Amino acid sequence: MLVKRLIALSVIITLSGVIIFNILEDNKSNQNDPEDGMMYIQPEGMEVDTTDIEVGDVPPNFQLKTLDGQTKQLQDFKGKKVFVNFWATWCPPCRKEMPHMQEIQDKYENVEIVAVNALHSETSVEKVREFVEERELTFPILLDESGEVTLRYQAMSMPVTYFVNSEGVIQLPKKIGPMTYEEMEEKIKQLD
Repeated sequence: MLVKRLIALSVIITLSGVIIFNILEDNKSNQNDPEDGMMYIQPEGMEVDTTDIEVGDVPPNFQLKTLDGQTKQLQDFKGKKVFVNFWATWCPPCRKEMPHMQEIQDKYENVEIVAVNALHSETSVEKVREFVEERELTFPILLDESGEVTLRYQAMSMPVTYFVNSEGVIQLPKKIGPMTYEEMEEKIKQLD
């Protein structure tokens, strides 16, 4: 009986310590950025503007290599409705939405899926290539080797999708998290 009480008491003390530690850590992190609690850590030597990209903004242009070695930039797709999607192979929600993105790419000629892979967080480019080939993805896969574009677009959790109209302006709020095929079709209808 005494042993059970001692075990219960030690569990309570441990849980109390964990709670106190988490409260103290939470207070520390809230002091880092009083505006929104978000903190962006930039690799040494990399200066990236992390101001919000909002509806009505022209999204920052970027230039990245594709899986097949071509160089593409965001402004190449002006004139089409564009989904700029940040993703990674290790991200289960990303894996789930990719087939829907391919269906959209196949169905709509005036829509371009621009999939920016967070290559800096992947184990290898071959893993990305395997993923794309297994799913027979035909839309452009751009490789963000340094993480600079991912950081600029504040894609801290994945997937994140920005919606750019045919005039090259962000028209809808970004979507954090996966989308269903129906959600994607609704976004297309809302874009000019």
